[in-house]
Amino acid sequence: MRQWVDRPIEIRNLFNPAFCGLVLFRALAGFHSRDAKGMPFSLSLLVLPLCLQQSSREILQRGNRSYFLKVVADHPELLVGFCKRCTDVLPFTFEALGLLMHLDTLVVSPDGRLLPGRAGVRKTISGSDESKACQRVAAFLGKEFAQIADRGTIYTTLGIRP
Repeated sequence: MRQWVDRPIEIRNLFNPAFCGLVLFRALAGFHSRDAKGMPFSLSLLVLPLCLQQSSREILQRGNRSYFLKVVADHPELLVGFCKRCTDVLPFTFEALGLLMHLDTLVVSPDGRLLPGRAGVRKTISGSDESKACQRVAAFLGKEFAQIADRGTIYTTLGIRP
């Protein structure tokens, strides 16, 4: 990963660790609201690729009154290039998780699950319309992942190997 100042301005803005961390935190909090054990680490790697890409985010936002598995089944275009997106966003996900750990907004349980930490973020979702949409979709994904409660099913549905 390049040093911060060596990154193009677009990358610095879109993949800002604070913003990516906020999106991840919303997913973790959504998951925790349905499953107190916390989100498995492997599921946290799926949040940013689904929330940050505009077309995926819009599909999930329109389908937030439905189930995640049904939304994916009804919109196979979500799966186009998803594996590559996950790989491309992975370093930014790690960077955001590291920032959350540093700020005590993320706790890793002894069994490797991710939980919202003591120093959380504001409950109200604020920011631009696009950043609000990212946060809302992340919270939806967190709740849906907890509802499904099987990593293998989620990974298989998205066409990637667990």
